[in-house]
Amino acid sequence: MTHGHDVGEARRRLAEAQRRVVAALVAGAAVPEGFDPERMRVQAASLVAKRRSVVARLRPDAAAAAGPDLAAEFAAYARSREEPPPGYRADADDFAAWLRERGRLRDPAPEPRRRWWSRFLR
Repeated sequence: MTHGHDVGEARRRLAEAQRRVVAALVAGAAVPEGFDPERMRVQAASLVAKRRSVVARLRPDAAAAAGPDLAAEFAAYARSREEPPPGYRADADDFAAWLRERGRLRDPAPEPRRRWWSRFLR
């Protein structure tokens, strides 16, 4: 019984340590003890740059709205979140919403509604 408790406690400590590492990499949290702060900073910057490039490909409207401030805007957006959303598409849409909240991106114009018979007029 004691062995099972020890394993459970070790898993809990490992999960907490992993949570601190991820928070340092993606949310700008303090670097956990035992990690090189400069290496963590470089890795965090690399992860943000990768996310930014994918987001810019998925949402070119958001990248265009941010313009030359894209790197700074995306870094601020990334720091404002505890963790990235699940998946690049969600990250791209959340970044666009973040820009929209700050007045940097307009709501898309609604697509005109097509009538069922319009396909026969071609």
